[in-house]
Amino acid sequence: MNMKIAVSVMLIIGTAVVGKIITTPPSDETINAQEVAPAYAKWGRMAMQNVMEKYPNADVIDYLHIGREVGTVTSVEKFKLWLRAEDNHEFGVFVDITFNNQTEEVVSIHYTETNR
Repeated sequence: MNMKIAVSVMLIIGTAVVGKIITTPPSDETINAQEVAPAYAKWGRMAMQNVMEKYPNADVIDYLHIGREVGTVTSVEKFKLWLRAEDNHEFGVFVDITFNNQTEEVVSIHYTETNR
């Protein structure tokens, strides 16, 4: 009988705790993930747009942000996009966007095709 009481008490406490968590309104400090874009988002859109212009007969089917190489004057955002051509041939394109750190002006965009 004591075991049934202990289990019942635990269930009541557990329900109260879960109910408190579920009904607690979000605080002012809560950040909506949809409102915060990653720092590379601007460069990712540019990489996608330029690759679609360079390869108009292919669809971008995957996208990967590899990372950023930070320099003193310029930085390089690196991406890998996976494309599918009209003949179903798939290939990758590495895109390196070099930009000025202060002005964010694009210095160069370099493309390298890969089969991996």
